[in-house]
Amino acid sequence: MNKRIAVIVGHPDKESYNFAIAEAYKKGVQTSGAEIQEIIIRDLDFNPNLQFGYRKRTKLEPDLLKSQEILKWADHLVWIYPVWWGSIPAIMKGFLDRVLLPGYAFNKKENSLWWNKHFTGKTSRIICTLDQPAWYYKWFYGNPSHNAMKKLTLNFIGVKKVQITTICPIRLSKKEFRVKWLNKVEKLGLMNK
Repeated sequence: MNKRIAVIVGHPDKESYNFAIAEAYKKGVQTSGAEIQEIIIRDLDFNPNLQFGYRKRTKLEPDLLKSQEILKWADHLVWIYPVWWGSIPAIMKGFLDRVLLPGYAFNKKENSLWWNKHFTGKTSRIICTLDQPAWYYKWFYGNPSHNAMKKLTLNFIGVKKVQITTICPIRLSKKEFRVKWLNKVEKLGLMNK
């Protein structure tokens, strides 16, 4: 059976290098023969604000319902986004808030602090860009966006195996650097990783 891969792009600018990364990854997947679907968050019609928190359910827009179907369908989730202010772009945070809901991505156990995870058995790769060197982001800041996406989001809903590819520093990078990384990302797609 072919692997089913969902590529989720969290950059709001379609002209960004992140979209070139997504295209390179998709090219590799298509060459491999695996199945692929993508979610381009910037193209979705939805309110990114979790208006009532978890007190009251906000009706999901059709684009979010379709996104939930794709995320459930996939065996492997590939998240592509820039790291801004040590975090993910606002539109992507709004997407996560609205889509990974109780009852869909997890369920709190009654009279317990624990929860059931609904995304067990899936794997994931994060491909993110940084303007600073990876060692600086790790040692001076503690990898905040990596920890939030891997541990506090994906592990929380049951995705145990999460690999992170950090492409950096992007700021002031030369064309050769960017092309080299696009080739590496295409190989990741080819290997379905």
